[in-house]
Amino acid sequence: MEYRQLRQFVAVAEELHFGRAAERLGMTQPPLSQAIQRLEMELGVTLFTRTHRSVELTAVGRQILPHAQRVIAEAARLPVLARRYAAGELGVLRLAFVSTADYGIVPELLRQYREQWPNMTIELREATSDVQIEALLAGEIDAGIVIGGARPSMLDYRPLRRESLVVALPEGWGAGIPEESGIELATIAGQPLLLFPRRIAPALHDVVTGCFAERGLTPVFGQVAIQMQTIVSLVSAGLGYALVPESIRQLQRSGARYAPLEGASPIIETGLIWPRRNPPVAVRNLLRMLGNLDQGGDGENVPV
Repeated sequence: MEYRQLRQFVAVAEELHFGRAAERLGMTQPPLSQAIQRLEMELGVTLFTRTHRSVELTAVGRQILPHAQRVIAEAARLPVLARRYAAGELGVLRLAFVSTADYGIVPELLRQYREQWPNMTIELREATSDVQIEALLAGEIDAGIVIGGARPSMLDYRPLRRESLVVALPEGWGAGIPEESGIELATIAGQPLLLFPRRIAPALHDVVTGCFAERGLTPVFGQVAIQMQTIVSLVSAGLGYALVPESIRQLQRSGARYAPLEGASPIIETGLIWPRRNPPVAVRNLLRMLGNLDQGGDGENVPV
């Protein structure tokens, strides 16, 4: 059954008059009558009972009419849907993010995006930076929020936030030192340092180890973990300390506390990464939103 045949059937069924239905369709009555007859032959059923004075739907015709009307209504919506998909007003944004971004960047970014494109579906995926790069190259995600650092040339990057690293340490360490007071790294450097493996977060790993090198210290590496929540939980268990982005202060664990570093604090950058060539319209809209925020648009800015 073709779309044209559906329109003809629905027109006759709604008008119950071949003349009026033909006029509605912009055709003459004889070809319409012939088209309905061919449709009935193709289906192997009778759709209309015809007399010289009236046209009535058969029981089968009445039952399939709502289905045909729905198909026509859906088809009429296709041009509007196509334009909305092309504009990024409908569709899916597949966004991955590192665990450190969950405590500052991601909630605000999603709030802003949802306000501007409320009908978009956002599929979130937590993943380390290296996994995100592989997923982008494989076309499995549209964009990712990663720890800034080296990336393949076919991917583009935009910084979102720069923040200091602070010390996450067990509550029993440095007892009596106010939380706002800086911690001398030399006083805890002999304890186990909890850290991401370099392969999954080389930029963060290098910033942390560089902090020790600048102070002439050598860290004692302890447990390795790939999730920031896990690292802070290990800290709360007294298994060591960690240098973490300042936004992680929002992640509270009983038995763990946060304190700034004494002296110059290392800076870590988090940014958005996406395919350089032909990014999806959902990503282009996201970049446009970030650009408007930078220029003082409505709403709170995603820190950069």
